[in-house]
Amino acid sequence: KMSVPDYMQCAEDHQTLLVVVQPIGIVPEESFFRIYKRISAVCQVNVRDSQRVLYIRYRHHYPPENNEWGDFQTHRKVVGLITITECSSAKEWPQTFERFHLQKEMYGSTLYDSRLFVFGLQGEIAEQPRTDVAFYPSYDECETVEKRIEDFIESLFIVLESKRLDRATDKSGDKIPLLCVPFEKKDFVGLDTDSRHYKKRCQGRMRKHVGDLCLQAGMLQDSLVHYHMAVELLRSVNDFLWLGAALEGLCSASVIYHYPGGTGGKAGSRRSQGASLSAEAGNRHRPGAQEVLIDPGALTSNGINADTSAEIGRAKNCLSPEDIIEKYKEAISYYGKYKNAGVIELEACVKAVRVLAMQKRSMEASEFLQNAVYINLRQLSEEEKIQRYSILSELYERIGFHRKSAFFKRIAAMQCAAPSIPEPGWRACYKLLLETLPGYSLSLDPQDFSKGTHRGWAAVQMRLLHELVYASRRMGNPALCVRHLSFLLQTMLDFLSDQEKKDVTQSLESYTAKCPGTMEVITLPDGLKLPPVPFTKLPIVKSVKLLNLPTSLRPHKMKSLLGQNVSTKSPFIYSPIIAHSRGEERNKKIDFQWVQGDVCEVQLMVYNPMPFELRVENMGLLTTGVEFESLPAALSLPAESGLYPVTLVGVPQTTGQITVNGYHTSVFGVFSDCLLDNLPGVKTNGCTVEVIPALPRLQISTSLPRSAHTLQPSSGDEISTNVSVQLYNGEAQQLIIKLENIGTEPLEKLEVTAKTVNTKEKLYGDFLSWNLEDTLCQFPLKPGKIATLIVNIKVKLDFSCQENLLQDLSDDGISVSGLPLSSPFRQVVKPRVETKPLNPQEGSKVGDFSHVKVRE
Repeated sequence: KMSVPDYMQCAEDHQTLLVVVQPIGIVPEESFFRIYKRISAVCQVNVRDSQRVLYIRYRHHYPPENNEWGDFQTHRKVVGLITITECSSAKEWPQTFERFHLQKEMYGSTLYDSRLFVFGLQGEIAEQPRTDVAFYPSYDECETVEKRIEDFIESLFIVLESKRLDRATDKSGDKIPLLCVPFEKKDFVGLDTDSRHYKKRCQGRMRKHVGDLCLQAGMLQDSLVHYHMAVELLRSVNDFLWLGAALEGLCSASVIYHYPGGTGGKAGSRRSQGASLSAEAGNRHRPGAQEVLIDPGALTSNGINADTSAEIGRAKNCLSPEDIIEKYKEAISYYGKYKNAGVIELEACVKAVRVLAMQKRSMEASEFLQNAVYINLRQLSEEEKIQRYSILSELYERIGFHRKSAFFKRIAAMQCAAPSIPEPGWRACYKLLLETLPGYSLSLDPQDFSKGTHRGWAAVQMRLLHELVYASRRMGNPALCVRHLSFLLQTMLDFLSDQEKKDVTQSLESYTAKCPGTMEVITLPDGLKLPPVPFTKLPIVKSVKLLNLPTSLRPHKMKSLLGQNVSTKSPFIYSPIIAHSRGEERNKKIDFQWVQGDVCEVQLMVYNPMPFELRVENMGLLTTGVEFESLPAALSLPAESGLYPVTLVGVPQTTGQITVNGYHTSVFGVFSDCLLDNLPGVKTNGCTVEVIPALPRLQISTSLPRSAHTLQPSSGDEISTNVSVQLYNGEAQQLIIKLENIGTEPLEKLEVTAKTVNTKEKLYGDFLSWNLEDTLCQFPLKPGKIATLIVNIKVKLDFSCQENLLQDLSDDGISVSGLPLSSPFRQVVKPRVETKPLNPQEGSKVGDFSHVKVRE
């Protein structure tokens, strides 16, 4: 029974000669495969004085029991042996040569020829000319390796051709031997060898065997003829196992004819077979062509038929692409009758699938693969199971069944860590699991999940991510565990139950206690890069709003209180293109300004989607454009909190355009940089604001008590304070105003003006006067310094008013209010004094009302 299947087999392998390359003694693995690579590169050799091409299939390991099936299918027979060894002295040479002979005995019954490559031996022995041994001083000095291999292949062809001619020639009176597979030998003991049935069996099997030899010898048309004859002979005696082999040989020859590039998936790996498979191949099977069956007796000894009908005959004997699949099905059904032919049946299914993949017939290919899955082989080792499932995955991928491919690759991954393996291969398991991701519509880039609807089965994806986490832990890589758990929590949050959310976060916190999550890209040994996973859903941000500075800190445009304002308005020019661009700019540009060195605020509306309290640590702003000192905050959000306002603050250190790009957090030990561009559906009033240079800050205090009443509501552009004083007519009092620079910039300019406020226009008076020069002598006012402004208040009224004047006077007063102060380059708070004009009215009486109340 053949025990080890070759899952890499394809139909064109039937025309190859099998050569085994093996080391003898102690040979460094790197050195061996370096030479093996050079040897295996010589895989096609043109036969001298012929249009034929020989194809060689190299293996560095081949089970001897498979070699016993060489008569059944000659491409399974080891016909060449190349051994590589190291020999440093002449004393070691006899032992080395003995080992070479022992190695040949392993495949001795089938070998056509063999070679020994010796590295390191120099001297008299190495100088002796030998055909079967090649000596090289070192692995670097072996320029003739390829030439030696070509000569070796030519010697294999000579033996092959002699065997083909010997068995293809009818020898009258000679009894044709019965070719058998290993398990058949005991069944033919005692059979009547003279019966017609037995002779037909022998003829059919030998004819099929000759077809194999012709195919290997590069004689495609001859092999087609022999296979057809073998099919008829074997069908007549119900020799089903060999009938299946003849049908498979016929399929292989037809595949080689139709697909000269090969079906193994390596484009351009095979070139056309000389003139017999030239560019005219596409026209040979054209409809309506004359079809004549080749008479096998017309073949000459060298296999070249001078008859011009050969090409027409080949078209007749060659199966059509549709017939190839039908014959494969028939052959596989015959193999299925024999439990010892499971490997043959499995390999035939694989070959048929590769052909169907070339024909783009995916559904039929899947039927062959499904049959291959259930073929019962012997108890396979774990390594063989991994190989089997991996190849099934590869074949499903070739026919476009991506999820099915991922399913079998995942089984192969689990097999790498099976309990029966003494040292589970967790790295191999992890690598195979990564390869399954595309089949389940899963990637490790969180950006792929931020757009549109979710793709794939979330339950399967979560299972796969959990397996990646487990494999990472068994590999001893906590950083990978954290990255995959973070990805699971971020991308699958909507599909996790409340209990699963708790379990995942607990696991994540246990891993981050040893290895915190970062925003760095993780590069795996094979070069795969795992992008960072920011927690944009923990918490979920619904809106971002940049806040204006408090009223007392807002900058104002520089203007004179005493002079005329200069208009800065620009003419309006309509353009639909400009309007569109301006609309986009408004979405990002903000109409207020921030000031260098002042604390600025950004308000976020967030909510907690978790069923438990969410602690967010080290939450701050991410900005570009100017140097910005972010002042991190920590918050605790109740379970499923709903919208919750969070204010993040920071201080711009330089001037220019600053853009708020996002925010950073630390949740469950994972540090995240969350960019607004990656947050779908976030509302914002703009992201860019201008930061102007630092401005002076002025604090005003007066010698008068504060008033509980406000005469005139302040506009948004000014800061007001109200004080009051009660004076009798003709009485005077000083108002001392202290101007303190509480900022970091010097005050360079001060302007003072008075404005009368009168709502009823009854009284008249000029109450306020001051000398600004004494105050300006103290300017520029440096930080921390105080300047004093003295305002003289003198009451001077005409009480020619009506009898109800007392009540009116009680409601009126004089207001002194502050306006922004400014330097020539920066705008600051300017003090402003307001007075109330008192207009006399006709018919008023002068009585006991000899005082008036003044408010500032």
